[in-house]
Amino acid sequence: MVLSLLLTAHLGLAAMWCGSMGYSLLVVQPKVARFGFDDERLEEFLTLLAQGNRWKVVPIVAALLATGAGVAALTGGGPRLAFLGVVLLYCAAAAVFADVSWRHWPARVFALPEERPALRRGLRLRAWTMLVLVGAAFATALLTTTFTGQ
Repeated sequence: MVLSLLLTAHLGLAAMWCGSMGYSLLVVQPKVARFGFDDERLEEFLTLLAQGNRWKVVPIVAALLATGAGVAALTGGGPRLAFLGVVLLYCAAAAVFADVSWRHWPARVFALPEERPALRRGLRLRAWTMLVLVGAAFATALLTTTFTGQ
């Protein structure tokens, strides 16, 4: 029963984080680019969109790490190894998230206008990196759960 609850919570949270990042990268950001904002308005709008989001993601990341570690602790063999790998992938994604949240965004807020395009490219690269890491973790957890009958 505990394992089922942990798996359900884990997969739901993973789908939430992965889905929200995918939606942002594939839907929201391309649409924002079509508005034709000048550089100042674009930065103002993007900062408004991002404001407060880190504190919505931090508990999700913490819960993913906790539920992933819990599943690993309650299973053995291949599923345990798979979920330990999942936890490592989330740790890597969390490190990128921390870099974006506490290093990249503050630098961007105080950047000169000529520095912003490079910072935007850097953010896109980091966002895609997080999406790949979280997507790989989610897929691994889902496939492990599906094919091992956990």
